[in-house]
Order: sequence, then C-alpha cells, then structure tokens
Amino acid sequence: MLFQIFSYFRFLGRSGNAHGLHSPFVFGLYAHVVNHNGHFGAYDTVENRRTELLHDTTTIQIQDFGAGSRTGAGRQRQLRDIARTAAKPPKLGQLLFRLVNHFQPRTVVELGTSLGLTTSYLALADSRARVLTFEGCPATAAVARQTFAAVDAHNIELIEGNLDETLAPTLQALAAPVDFAFFDGNHRYEPTLRYFEQLNQHRTEHSVFVLDDIHWSEEMERAWEAIRQHPDVTLTIDLFYIGLVFFRRNQPRQHFTLRFDNTLDKLLERTKVLAP
Repeated sequence: MLFQIFSYFRFLGRSGNAHGLHSPFVFGLYAHVVNHNGHFGAYDTVENRRTELLHDTTTIQIQDFGAGSRTGAGRQRQLRDIARTAAKPPKLGQLLFRLVNHFQPRTVVELGTSLGLTTSYLALADSRARVLTFEGCPATAAVARQTFAAVDAHNIELIEGNLDETLAPTLQALAAPVDFAFFDGNHRYEPTLRYFEQLNQHRTEHSVFVLDDIHWSEEMERAWEAIRQHPDVTLTIDLFYIGLVFFRRNQPRQHFTLRFDNTLDKLLERTKVLAP
C-alpha cells in the first residue's frame, strides 16, 4: 500500500490534463471518453449485481495463480469481501465500458475474470463484440457465470484454467484478430510481458490494450516501462490506475501521463462551468 501511495504522488508530479494536449487523437479520447461524465443504463445493471455481491456472505475456495490479494486475504473468502477489495471499482469498469463503446472492437480479451463485473461492462458496451475472458479459479468462475446471467450478457465466453496453459491455444484458434485486450490476470513482471507478447501476435494496428494496476508494485512499473518502450508500441497513456497502449502506425511515438478522476481537476472544471 505504501508503494502505491508514493507512486501516486510521483505520478501527480508529472501528470497533466487536457490543457496543452497537442495530439488531436489523445485530446478527443481524453476529453470525450476518459472524462465522459454521462450515464449509460448498463451502469445500473452491473452496479445492481455488485450490490448483490457486496451483501453475499457465501464463502468460496480461492485458487490464485497471480500475484495474490492486495489485502493478504486467505484462500477461504466471502463473496462480499472479494467484491469489496478485489473487484474493479465502478469508475474503472465504466471507463472500460466507454472505451469499448468508443472503439467498437469485434473481439475482446480479458485476462482475469474475477466475479465478472468488469467482464459485464466490457460485454454490455457492445453486444456485437465477442468477449473472451480467462479465469483460473473454478469457484470464482462459477460466480462470474452467475453474474453474466444476472446482467443478461450473452456475448461472453469464459475460459477456465491456468492462463499459462489456456491463453496461447485459445488465441491460436481465433479466426479474427484481438481488437481490445484488458490485462488483469497476473501482476508480475515476467507473466505480464509474456501475455503482452502473446496477444501482440494477434492484434492489428488499430487494437487497444489496457493494462490494469500499472503502479501496483515495482514489478508492474517495470513491466509498464518495458511495454512503453516496445518497438511495436507507438502511443501510451498512463492514467495511473490503468495504462492504454496503441499501435497506430501513422501516430508519432508519444507517451502521455494524464490524470483521471482527480478531485482537483473536477473542482476546477466545475468552477469554470459556474463562472459568469
């Protein structure tokens, strides 16, 4: 936790907002998608399911193949605790929803399903998309399937098992490229870069990769830096909580560090709106 606090203060020291952005693509994405403050009906659908999980005292057996829980919790966990500490918060799930809604990918890959809340946001953003989500823990996967039924998402395929064994063959069997990928399956340096390289072989120049918790640990910061420097990557946006990766060939190689859901920025924007 201390590492993340210090990381956030370092991030604030070098981050900016829409003012001074000279890339039309990044300005439009940041102003109209990242910072969009409108409401979609799907938000209520997913958040109603989150509320159910936050009150669910059912205990399940966790099988963790990744870097472990943020809280150091044991393998026997109640669903309400997982929903409270491990599930992505609404602001990030809804940001992913807006990104899929904006880019309209046909094939979406999610590494790390958890209880299925983020998967639901990805799937409900565009019912035409095929969403492939990977989960290693059988008990968690079972709850995720209940979530998909609860939110009425029918375009999700859950691949259960160790990601090291399931990702490569699933990608090889795809008839279409991966247009959008969300990395939340393992918060370690080597697996993150390995999964990136595997997915990189199945994307196009228009694909979008999103990495979760890029400042979660020293390992994840190293992984993010390695991806930023990857020769195929032309543009990245560091939003602290997540990192956006683009491969646009006609895009000048640029890297942006921008604030998302920042209280001071919200106050300044509100002040401008209220100003005479």
